[in-house]
Amino acid sequence: MNRQRLKDRLKLDEGLRLEPYQDSEGWWTVGYGRLIDTRKGGKISEDEAEYLLNNDIDVVINQVIREFPWFGDLSDARQEVILNMVFNLGLPKFKGFKNAITAMKRHDWTDASREMLDSLWSRQVGDRAVRLSAAMRTGEWGDA
Repeated sequence: MNRQRLKDRLKLDEGLRLEPYQDSEGWWTVGYGRLIDTRKGGKISEDEAEYLLNNDIDVVINQVIREFPWFGDLSDARQEVILNMVFNLGLPKFKGFKNAITAMKRHDWTDASREMLDSLWSRQVGDRAVRLSAAMRTGEWGDA
């Protein structure tokens, strides 16, 4: 078997779709014909989820570094808080935290933490916001 030829032919026959779509029988599919419809047993593996997560983290890191030149001066925990929020919210919504971002830029960690908690996002994510705001305030993770 020539694996590369098989792969090339499958790409040609299946076509690439980067967004989920319904195939000719109505099953949700993505990529090169990858069944993801749970009604028919579709899913991704844990290894695939880990691969996607690593790619998504790389994208978020690059976005944040480009958008916030002061980001690299922060402690690891504070960098991770920002990355966690951007991962969750997306960069455009994170940029809506204008007061928190201004506080972060001036290293006013108490104010940044308070602004994070005083938000719709905080009410939506609950304990996550409490943990992240505490790490922003202290510059450390309380659990590690």
